[in-house]
Amino acid sequence: MSIDSTLIPISLFVCIAYAIKSVVDARVRRQMFSASQSGELVTSVLQGEELRRRHASLRWGVILIALAIGFGIIQALGWEELSAGMIAVLAGATGLGNLVSFAISRRLQ
Repeated sequence: MSIDSTLIPISLFVCIAYAIKSVVDARVRRQMFSASQSGELVTSVLQGEELRRRHASLRWGVILIALAIGFGIIQALGWEELSAGMIAVLAGATGLGNLVSFAISRRLQ
């Protein structure tokens, strides 16, 4: 079994799940907006979604930068084979990235 024959069904499942989630979210949002009489509710919901999207982008950016630093450390140390130390560096970089993004998002609020 090749990698292509494994990745294609997985990516197809992910795409279908994301499409269903998007449709359901849009439908719920439309029903909520049509049922609400208050423009303030609509505005607060849209602002909350925008803030969540920004925080998610911030989080992924910080995590990817931390992982890049982790991979740089692994390259600098000359590690070639998968080892517990390599996994520890990457796990630590991911955890540190999560903590840094949490601290930044707390300061932005």
